[in-house]
Amino acid sequence: MWLSDTWRDYQLLDTGDGMKLERWGEILLARPEPQAIWPQQEQAAWQQADAVYHRSSEGGGHWEFRRTLPDAWEVTYGRSLRFQVRPTGFKHTGLFPEQATNWDWMAQAIRGANRPVSVLNLFAYTGGATLACAAAGASVVHVDAAKGMVAWAKENAQKSKLESAPIRYIVDDALKFVQREERRGHRYDGIVMDPPSYGRGPNGQMFKFEKDVYPLIQACARILSDTPLFFVLNSYTAGFAPAVAGNALTCALPKGHVQSENIGLPMGRGMVLPCGATARWTPWR
Repeated sequence: MWLSDTWRDYQLLDTGDGMKLERWGEILLARPEPQAIWPQQEQAAWQQADAVYHRSSEGGGHWEFRRTLPDAWEVTYGRSLRFQVRPTGFKHTGLFPEQATNWDWMAQAIRGANRPVSVLNLFAYTGGATLACAAAGASVVHVDAAKGMVAWAKENAQKSKLESAPIRYIVDDALKFVQREERRGHRYDGIVMDPPSYGRGPNGQMFKFEKDVYPLIQACARILSDTPLFFVLNSYTAGFAPAVAGNALTCALPKGHVQSENIGLPMGRGMVLPCGATARWTPWR
């Protein structure tokens, strides 16, 4: 498993009984975690949670705030990446800390290239991968269908002092954007995508992972440069093992090496919480 284990402003304190207890900076949040089927261990720590997300039997849920919290606050990753986090109505905070292992891997590849590198980030959310790649020296095109997420990514870039970095922010449907890039003749040295299980484009286009992700990968393969660095596919879709993502990249991009693994977070007691599946493609050298 690929672990994101170098955080200082984030810590997974405990899990169990379908929940996870996390430290975001100085604030403790308790959120649902369906995979945590074991019992909670650190009972005293759970009592210190500043806010708890309760699921509704009818779907969705709500936050119970046990003390007044700021609307948003910052957490830092590494030396320079700063992110604004806040409890949203869908239990999320605007950041997936387990993705740091992918940020580090891409940043290392970019720095090691010793040449200009262009990266396309699809389903780019609030910009974790975008900022990691930009901080490593790449020019990045950041694409997400949600205008609010793109605005949040811009805020994160400003906090990370990357507001002047070569980042283009695009609100668009991923496949339509990639198809236009192909017609324009635009090419990328690196592509990273984190597609949802289900999603909608800005004009209501439906996206379903098992039906739509492979045609998107194929379209992306056609806009890789002649000297590509990487292709990263991440999935949180339940029931899809890492090998599924790996097989998809192997079929779409046969001239390279593929590694696939779960990504996760350490949680003490020698245990790890699996948080998703990632496949990484690199070209033959």
